[in-house]
Amino acid sequence: MQLCFFSDQKSSNFLPLTLTRPSDDLRVGVFTIRQKWEAYLKPDSVSRNSEAHISKVFPSDEINPEQPCIWINSRALPNYELVKKIQVLNTNDRIVFNNDLIATKLNGVDSIDVLTTSLFPEPNETINITEIDTQLIQYLGDLLALNGSQIDSDLKFLKTPPLHQSKFATSCVSANPEKIFIEEDAIIEPGCILIANQGPIYIGAKARIEAGAILKGPVAVCEEATIKMGARISDSTTIGPVCKVGGEVMNSIFHSYSNKAHDGFMGNSIIGQWCNFGADTNTSNLKNNYSFITLPHWETGEYHTTGQFFGSAFGDHSKTSINTMLNTGTVCGVSANIFTSGFPPKMIRSFQWIGDNIHEPYKFDKALEGMQAMAKRRNVDFSDAYIAMMKHIYDSEHTPGG
Repeated sequence: MQLCFFSDQKSSNFLPLTLTRPSDDLRVGVFTIRQKWEAYLKPDSVSRNSEAHISKVFPSDEINPEQPCIWINSRALPNYELVKKIQVLNTNDRIVFNNDLIATKLNGVDSIDVLTTSLFPEPNETINITEIDTQLIQYLGDLLALNGSQIDSDLKFLKTPPLHQSKFATSCVSANPEKIFIEEDAIIEPGCILIANQGPIYIGAKARIEAGAILKGPVAVCEEATIKMGARISDSTTIGPVCKVGGEVMNSIFHSYSNKAHDGFMGNSIIGQWCNFGADTNTSNLKNNYSFITLPHWETGEYHTTGQFFGSAFGDHSKTSINTMLNTGTVCGVSANIFTSGFPPKMIRSFQWIGDNIHEPYKFDKALEGMQAMAKRRNVDFSDAYIAMMKHIYDSEHTPGG
């Protein structure tokens, strides 16, 4: 079976995270959206109709014109009931939820056309889903609201034994060890406390939990991530692959290769790749008057209400200096450098240099130099396609009319 992802107009609600990744690469729970669908459907190939500047960084498999293809809305999260309905679709049938297209089955030739035109052929039959629990994310805040349940859901695809059946049974203080899952080659240092009374805890391959750290589920620490000494991680948090995180973190998602290694609070926030937060960076996630928080749309500037709790959303490669204070509802683009003594703006565009009396473009060659220096520490080299993607984002931000 061939699997293809499509993005609709609402996918722009996930900017600036999706400036540098397709929507199906957003992480919620343990896995990305794409990885979830792959686990359920086990496709032979995966394709998507992503924007040109992203497509070379996230290449698609070639579509076989002789085989049918299942197209999935990249905002849709799978479950068994939905997957069963998708698996019995006839060609050109659609599944719709609240007027949003969730899935359709096309032949291979039409699928190749959709990759270039993004136009679907007329359906033979439309199946309106109302009776099953369909999760179609609409805004950034939905990723945080669903993260805990998605951690729990993703665990069924992992064969990790629970703590009380593993070699780590005596390595830490635990509560509800039946809901704690640690991969065999993880490292658990002395004095760690793992509490799974309110949700599961997953610790991935080669992850390290340093001495005295406290994890209170639902929490996922993905492969090769590090939780620093004495850290407090809780309340539906995912620490993505190769991240280093310390201090206090609650209900937040780190994608991968990002660092918040020192003290400071981060709550209800979504962080992309390769970000770095200086020591004692603090995120406000609740207004003093307890009113709802609004977030600006990255493209239109229109505000929508995201609830009573929301901290910050950071695109890839953005960084803060020590003692940075981030206000509720801060949205930051790609490769911004923030070093203010007070609150920086709540909307920070990509490739900006933000200080107390400085607000100017971050020169591309200097920004790229910083990106490559951070990646070198992780033995990662950026491809020409990746650098071209960053230059496209830079030009779009700093070219008049861009």
